[in-house]
Amino acid sequence: MPIQMAAVPVAAFLPNYYGADLGVSLSAVATVLLLSRVFDGVTDPLIGWLSDRTNTRWGRRRVWMAAAVPILMLAIYKLFMPEPPVTAAYLLGWLIVLWLGWTMLFIPYYAWAAELSPDYNERTRITGWRASIGLGANVMSKVVPVLAIFLFSYGGTEETLLLVGTMTLVLLPLTVGLTVFKVPEGKNYLPARMPLLPGLRLMWGNGPFKRLLAAFFINQLGSAISTALIVFYVRGVLQDEQNSILQLLVYYGFNLMGIPFWVRFSGRVGKHRAWCLALMMFSLLMLGYLLLGAGDFYYMLPITAATGFLGGSFWVIPNSMKADVIDIDRLESGEDRAAWFFAVWSFATKVALSIGPWFALSILALIGYDATPGTVNADGASLGLKLLFVFGPASGFMLSALIAWNYPLTEARHREVRARLESARG
Repeated sequence: MPIQMAAVPVAAFLPNYYGADLGVSLSAVATVLLLSRVFDGVTDPLIGWLSDRTNTRWGRRRVWMAAAVPILMLAIYKLFMPEPPVTAAYLLGWLIVLWLGWTMLFIPYYAWAAELSPDYNERTRITGWRASIGLGANVMSKVVPVLAIFLFSYGGTEETLLLVGTMTLVLLPLTVGLTVFKVPEGKNYLPARMPLLPGLRLMWGNGPFKRLLAAFFINQLGSAISTALIVFYVRGVLQDEQNSILQLLVYYGFNLMGIPFWVRFSGRVGKHRAWCLALMMFSLLMLGYLLLGAGDFYYMLPITAATGFLGGSFWVIPNSMKADVIDIDRLESGEDRAAWFFAVWSFATKVALSIGPWFALSILALIGYDATPGTVNADGASLGLKLLFVFGPASGFMLSALIAWNYPLTEARHREVRARLESARG
């Protein structure tokens, strides 16, 4: 719940808030978002490697999650509730702290989830429940600011960050505490002992993992561009200063409604085909945003609802497929190295989530777009924003679908892998 509650404001509101309201230049914000990920190149693989090798009486996953809580809480407080004036260095420093805590929580948590079931379709149901609960919190974090706007005329980027930040700070210790104290960790795993370089070579030889990682990376890159630009699009193209949070509420609300459909549909047509179809339809529907202009906010919402329903697949299917490719590594290495795989996955995700905003904001700065409230941009700058908002994500989603279309690890192939694993384990 707190992971998803904080994720969207970090991606959608922080760039706009620091770049438009707090006076940090767009080019500086773009550079900070990119530089803050450099440290992940060390921390992600290190924490994944260490988590697989952690051996305590509390398990090997939960200790890392508990240690992440105070780090995350401090970073969220500093980023969501800054005391002006702030600088690019301030934003960079606290983003580095945020991503360190995020890594300590995210990698062991997702590795733990991948170890809960060996079944191809049950893994989709697990990721579906996890995504539904996370998105439920995400939607709640949008409902509260929307109600604040409509009932109390209390709204805007700063006010949204204050409300969501407060809710996240309350939920983070509560939900992580319930998880680490109430969920048992399985102890029937094969210890990870393989040295680093041989382990990397074996991972690089895992063809389905490489294809899945490439498709997901580009999917995330498109999503990151869309998320980074949505507030700029609503405020700059549609000329609506307050309703960005309502658009996000509609999108994530329909994400949530779409999850049960994608869980069932992927069981019928296969995970990768269901994901590809969602990506293609999402890409085509994005073209509808080209038709909108000033005053058209409410005409935007039907497109948002449809793409939100399709986007529900992004939360469920790739995460379920990740657990399947790890089984190939278990078979080939004789070890349970889930956290190491999730570390590589996490790093790729973070790179996408930093390159996407960096690219989007750099292009906005290059075309002379001015995000200062009240500024009227030239027609060329506004058109550039609209084209970037549409074609950046749409082209990424279509490319992801092409990469994943002939993904080789089908349900039948996975059953063969699991049978060989069970036979090897006696």
